[in-house]
Amino acid sequence: MPDIRIRDAAVLLGVSDDTVRRWIDGGALPASRDESGRKVIAGDVLADFARQHAAPPPDPVGVASSARNRFVGLVTEVRSDRVMSEVQMQCGPFTVVSLMSTESVRQLGLEPGVVAVAMVKATTVIVETAGGTS
Repeated sequence: MPDIRIRDAAVLLGVSDDTVRRWIDGGALPASRDESGRKVIAGDVLADFARQHAAPPPDPVGVASSARNRFVGLVTEVRSDRVMSEVQMQCGPFTVVSLMSTESVRQLGLEPGVVAVAMVKATTVIVETAGGTS
C-alpha cells in the first residue's frame, strides 16, 4: 500500500497542509512516519477518509436518477452555433465539458453563472496511474 505525504494528501482532498495536520493531530486521520521521519498517510486510509468526508454541494435539481456520477457545478462558458453547443462547467476543481444541441441549451437556460448538474453515465472509464507494475 502506498504512503502519501501530507502535502500530496492535502492536494487530493482539496484542503491545506495545515488542515491535514490538524486532522492528524486531532486523531481524525491516522498517520505514521516513513523511513525519513516524515508523517505519511497510508493510501487505503486516505481513500477511506476521503469517502467518509466527501461533501458534495446540494443538488439543485433534486430529481431521482440512476446515474451515480453527478457533479454539481457552475456553468462557466457556452459556445453555440445554429445546431450544436459546447457547455463548460466548473465542478469543484474539475472542468466538465458537454456537447449538446443548441435547442437543449435554450430549453435548460444554460448560460455562464447558472448552477447545474452534470451527469456522467459511460460504458468506458479509463483509469491511469503514474506507472507501476501489474
